[in-house]
Amino acid sequence: MRAATERPGGRTGHGPTDHDTVALLAAASLFLASIEFAIPKPVPFLRLGLANLPVLIAIARLDTRSVALVVALKIAGQGFVQGTLFSYVVLFSAAGSIASAAVMLLAWRALAGPLSLIGVSVLGGLASNAAQVAAARFVAFGPSAWLIAPAFFAVGAVSSALLGAFAERFLRNSRWAAELDASRCRESAG
Repeated sequence: MRAATERPGGRTGHGPTDHDTVALLAAASLFLASIEFAIPKPVPFLRLGLANLPVLIAIARLDTRSVALVVALKIAGQGFVQGTLFSYVVLFSAAGSIASAAVMLLAWRALAGPLSLIGVSVLGGLASNAAQVAAARFVAFGPSAWLIAPAFFAVGAVSSALLGAFAERFLRNSRWAAELDASRCRESAG
């Protein structure tokens, strides 16, 4: 029988579970995707990547499986918000999101000491841009897709550095992040 304070999935205590955190971060990603969708774009696929902020937070605080779930929900949510979920356009989002998350996870796990979330975010942004340009080349635009690469990489580097800086500051100053960390410490001690 489950104890009164035990949460689904075997978690105990009053802190957030990984499921709660995944749901919150996926919802935040959907909200930020909605805001970003409303921002006019000079080039159709050029985005600031605001919806990647929750992914950065997930990478810094969750296990790989939970990060993958946040990314999958982000892709589906962005496709739903933008009306591209059942079109080939979702391939661009998926390619960028998966490449970005994989590179950021690798960088964070392997270089978390010397590499900050800013560096992790920039690497992820560049991986996302490279994957999207490659997808554009092979799915829709052919060799001329490389003409948009300089603008993609420039905007991606700047916006991902800003997102990484914001994520670092948020995780350092947020009561929610502190409670999440405290909850994890209680769970590992108990």
